[in-house]
Amino acid sequence: MTANDKKKAFINIGIIVLIIAIIAGGWTYFANETKTKSSDHWYRIKKSKKIKIGLDDTFIPMGFRNKSGKLIGFDVDLADATFKKLGIKVEWEPINWSTKEQLLNDGQIDAIWNGYTISAARKKKVAFSIPYKKGTQVLVTLSKDKINSFADMKGKTLGLQNGSTAQTQFQQYKNLLKKYVKGTPQKYDTFDKAFMDLKAGRIQGILVDSMYAGYYVKHLSDSQDYKIIYGGYPTDENGVGFRKSDVKLREEVNTVLKKFQQNGKMKSLQEKWFGKADSGLK
Repeated sequence: MTANDKKKAFINIGIIVLIIAIIAGGWTYFANETKTKSSDHWYRIKKSKKIKIGLDDTFIPMGFRNKSGKLIGFDVDLADATFKKLGIKVEWEPINWSTKEQLLNDGQIDAIWNGYTISAARKKKVAFSIPYKKGTQVLVTLSKDKINSFADMKGKTLGLQNGSTAQTQFQQYKNLLKKYVKGTPQKYDTFDKAFMDLKAGRIQGILVDSMYAGYYVKHLSDSQDYKIIYGGYPTDENGVGFRKSDVKLREEVNTVLKKFQQNGKMKSLQEKWFGKADSGLK
């Protein structure tokens, strides 16, 4: 083989290697892109124009049924408005609140949007949107029981929702309420059942989100018979819960929520349902 032939052979080999490298690189990119699209459900949701959101449909005023059975509430309005901007219709799915993260990660729902408090423990299971509402945990009692502080719950029975932030913070902040109440709190699937037991005298207090307590008590015919007591639980923030793989879906929702925080939409919805809005909203 002449020197010229060797040179041509070397060039040909180089071209073949380059082609193989380009093909391999393209295939890797395609595979990664396909993997991303298959693991991020945004592409399915965008194509079908539907998203399934899980909620406790008794959680006033975030998501609940009115007298005619229609689903209404702050989170219902906010989620519907958010996905309307994205050209997607929300399909609301009532769920057992204590299994919400499992239902999300099993693919039975696409998001949790229902006064869902952001916490370190929950961040291990889901990816949260930006915060969109602030709240805290309060104690609701009957005025006739003369309970004016957490200390007045000494030896009395407390109720709370199973799987709720109230349950988590009751255990976490032992010196606030836990050190006073009798035994283990009575757990309920929904807070409306806890209020029935409170009125019947089977429990003497309910630890519940301040937004729920304020709205629920205000709309009772005998609201003057109830008392809401603040006792030092920290301010917490609500967010939307997504699967950790749904990066694009979360980004799309965050973009709309940020717009709502700037253009007055978030403020108007908070004023509609809570009578006032969080500070800092335009």
